[in-house]
Amino acid sequence: MKIAVAGASGVIGRALIPLLIQDGHEVTGFTRNAGGAASLSDLGAKPIILDVFDREAMFDALQETKPDVVIHQLTSLGARNFADNAKIRKEGTRNLVDASLAAGVNKMIVQSISWAYLAGDGPASEECPLDLEAPDPRKTTVEGICALESAAAEMPEHVILRYGLFYGAGTWYAPDGYMAEQVRQRQLNATEGIASFVHVSDAAKATRLALAWPSGAYNIVDHEPAAGTEWLPVYAEMIGAPEPTYRREHGRWERGASNDKALIQGWTPACSWRDGFRHALNK
Repeated sequence: MKIAVAGASGVIGRALIPLLIQDGHEVTGFTRNAGGAASLSDLGAKPIILDVFDREAMFDALQETKPDVVIHQLTSLGARNFADNAKIRKEGTRNLVDASLAAGVNKMIVQSISWAYLAGDGPASEECPLDLEAPDPRKTTVEGICALESAAAEMPEHVILRYGLFYGAGTWYAPDGYMAEQVRQRQLNATEGIASFVHVSDAAKATRLALAWPSGAYNIVDHEPAAGTEWLPVYAEMIGAPEPTYRREHGRWERGASNDKALIQGWTPACSWRDGFRHALNK
C-alpha cells in the first residue's frame, strides 16, 4: 500500500513509520524542514519538504505520490504554538483533504484528541457530543477539532483517532518535556479532574491498525482514566519533583475517555499510565 504521512517527523510519525515500513508499505513523509527530511530518510520513508499552508504545493505533492491512504499527524504542539496548531487543524486540514480528494485518495486517518467532549458523568464514549459551547480558550481548541474532523469526514473513508495525553520520548511528559518542567516548578495542581493517557508507542500501533478500521471516531487511550490527585503525585515522584499542590476546582469536561470501541477493533494498549510512566521515565 502507498501511504503518505503528513507531519511525519512528529512524535507519532517517528514511531509509526518504522511499523509501516516493517509491514511492507511504501511510505512518503511530509515534513516542514530539511532536518525532518533527513530523519525520515533514515527511517526508510521518502521525504518531501512541504508546508501544509501552501495549497498548490500540497496538491502537487499528492498528485505526484498518489497514495492510497493519507495519515494526518500535523501539529505545532512540539513548539507550543497554539495559534499555528489551530490554523493547521482548520486551514491545513482543508488543504490536505481537498488535495487528497483531487488525487483520488480513498482513505484518511487523522489525529484528534479525547478531551474535547461535553461535560458528563464517567469516561466519554465516541458517541458523546463535542463541547462546542465551551468558553475560551477551550472553545478555540474544540472548534479546531470540529473543523478537522468534519473535513476528514468528506473522504470516502475516514478514521478519526482521538488520542489521549501522550507520554513517552519526545512528548511534553518526557523527563525533559514541558509538563515535567511545570511540575518541577509546582505550576501544575493536582485536582479531581480526570485525564486519559496513552503511550506514544501504543498510539502508533493503533494508527497502524487503523488502516483496516471502518470509518468513524475512536478513542485511543489506556484502560485507566485517573484524577490528577492520583496520577500527578506518582508522576512528580518519578521525575524527582516536589509534591504537587492539591486543589478542588477542575473543569467538568475533565472526564477521561473510554477505549471500548478501539478494543473491539483489535487494539490493546501495552500499558496504563501507572506502569507506563515508570517504564518511560526510568529508561
